[in-house]
Amino acid sequence: MRAGQTHLFVPGPTNVPEPVRRAMNVPMEDHRAPDFPNLTLPLFADLKTVFGNESGRVFLFPSSGTGTWEAAIQNTLSPGDRVLMARFGQFSHLWVDMAERLGLDVVCCDVEWGAGVPLDRFAVLLGEDPSIKAVFATHNETATGVTSDVAGVRRVLDAGGSDALLFVDGVSSIGSLPFEQEKWRVDLAVAGSQKGFMLPAGLAMLGVSRKALDVAAAHTGPRCYFDFADMIRTNDLGYFPYTPPVPLLHGLRASLGLLLDEGLEQVFARHHRLAEGVRRGVDALGLHLCAVAPEWYSDTVSAIRVPEGVDAAEVCRIGYNAYRTSFGGGLGQVAGKVFRIGHLGDLNEVSCLAALGAAEMSLADAGAPVELGAGVAAAQNWYRTAAANLVAA
Repeated sequence: MRAGQTHLFVPGPTNVPEPVRRAMNVPMEDHRAPDFPNLTLPLFADLKTVFGNESGRVFLFPSSGTGTWEAAIQNTLSPGDRVLMARFGQFSHLWVDMAERLGLDVVCCDVEWGAGVPLDRFAVLLGEDPSIKAVFATHNETATGVTSDVAGVRRVLDAGGSDALLFVDGVSSIGSLPFEQEKWRVDLAVAGSQKGFMLPAGLAMLGVSRKALDVAAAHTGPRCYFDFADMIRTNDLGYFPYTPPVPLLHGLRASLGLLLDEGLEQVFARHHRLAEGVRRGVDALGLHLCAVAPEWYSDTVSAIRVPEGVDAAEVCRIGYNAYRTSFGGGLGQVAGKVFRIGHLGDLNEVSCLAALGAAEMSLADAGAPVELGAGVAAAQNWYRTAAANLVAA
């Protein structure tokens, strides 16, 4: 018998808090019962708060975030529509792949994996091509630990006089990083239950602006399971057009309660504080992030480059088998070159110290020339200073 739990430091699924886990332990109930809207209607309202969505609405689909990528496209765009996208990691790549497979005419900016949405190139392309109907931006690229400037994308659209819809993948950002759908005029924003919302996978959220709702209402393309009209008709009454995952809805009620009780600004500050400690630990080990400059650093996941001659997949294997710790592996172009520490959701300073400690041992066992304890010590110093500042404030 191996005592204790296996530690989870992948960037999703994230750790589920005990109150959320208990909230999901409910007997099955009638999802058509007259009191079911007592559960669902406040969920829709609180999700709008987390998204920063005031005049639109947030849909809940029983799917992963990939499902809501498809829902966003199918309700607003048609095959042949010209769209602008950027590819700089595995998940932005998969979004490009979906758009192409759904028949969209994709103008794709390929960017170094480690940078993010190229605002200057977007500005040029939008100026050259007024036929572009939508712009897609991955807010937080989970594969490379890169956060892009969504507000900057909106400024580019406005400066160019473009009326294109703005699509944002916020799967590993919404609920963990600042996100202002109304302020940034994001038309379609995708999130998933298994990241900052601290739930198992299986629920996907889609924040839709008033403008995008109007576009969808006039759209004649085929859709069924993800049809906004079906959702609106039933959601307005507190129900769904099909059987929802009721235990996950109870879990969402608990997780939203935790986020809003802590306060969204405090949630964002905590994620930055924890991420900065991890980054300082990585630097103290003589390692580098996949993100090529501080402007791109993500506060929800750090992708860490391993030294030449070290296999990042072996670091992950050792971490799991020897130290019962799960790290995220490298994906796509960075497979074998990086491993990832997810620092989002239900984590604190000691959690991140454990992640760094396990990473140091795994790296050393894989042949990396790291000084055991150096990363942990650097993070400890940062966390102690940050804690003292919090107390003083």
